[in-house]
Amino acid sequence: MLRDDGNIGGGRRQAPRNVFGEPLEDCSINPVTGFYRDGCCNTGREDVGSHTVCVVMTASFLEFSKSRGNDLSTPMPKLGFPSLKPGDRWCLCAPRWQEAFEANQAPRVILRATHEAALGYCSLADLKRFAVDLA
Repeated sequence: MLRDDGNIGGGRRQAPRNVFGEPLEDCSINPVTGFYRDGCCNTGREDVGSHTVCVVMTASFLEFSKSRGNDLSTPMPKLGFPSLKPGDRWCLCAPRWQEAFEANQAPRVILRATHEAALGYCSLADLKRFAVDLA
């Protein structure tokens, strides 16, 4: 399912791309993540939070996020949210990753599963410093 808002001539939708301009890889299906809950950090007009950075959760980031008003470690069954634990992959809002980066609390990043739209909030150089998928 392609939700990216980029169009190619003739009205066809372009396949979502990662920060390298390559096809966007899945972030996680267990737990299932993404704004569209399709396992992918895809985005579209409806995604005002830009859930585009695929991260690996850490205990320190979960505490940081909770301290900023976004508790990701407590289940919310009514919203279909299971809760996250260290080691889980998750499509994080790009502005939240940037905020965590500036506070020295940024989690590690899976660049091949991070949507190119994240670059509107975060620099590729900063994301690369936290990448787990660079050789």
